[in-house]
Amino acid sequence: MPRIIVSDTSCLILLDKLGKVNILQSLFGTITITEIIADEFGKTIPEFFSIENPKDKNYQKILESFLDSGEASAIALAIEKEECLLIIDEYKGRREARNLGLDYTGTIGIFIIAKRKGLINSITEILEAIQKTDFRLSEELIREAKEMCGE
Repeated sequence: MPRIIVSDTSCLILLDKLGKVNILQSLFGTITITEIIADEFGKTIPEFFSIENPKDKNYQKILESFLDSGEASAIALAIEKEECLLIIDEYKGRREARNLGLDYTGTIGIFIIAKRKGLINSITEILEAIQKTDFRLSEELIREAKEMCGE
């Protein structure tokens, strides 16, 4: 299991909308975010979150030239950590994480892990709830998630 979990803002916002933020604590214990992400989230940060900023601000600034500041700060922090899992949903951020060799997943990946560990009963119910928000899911992702969870 990764030693540190770094999350971008989109995961936190979606989990908050679904009333499922605590699933992160159940799966991983502590979640690390940057100050930028805490500001973007815009709500009180749960106690199981820790705030840490990347030490190398130069790399973050480079990433900000093509990613939003939250994604850039999350990736910059993940680069500095060993045994880190980055939770990031946006395509450009995921592509950069992959190019950098980072271990990453998205919010749907978190729900797949939760289903496998018995923390949720149905990925289908979660996906249907997500579709009622402004979070976009492709039909391919929906199909893959259901398939991975045996639904």
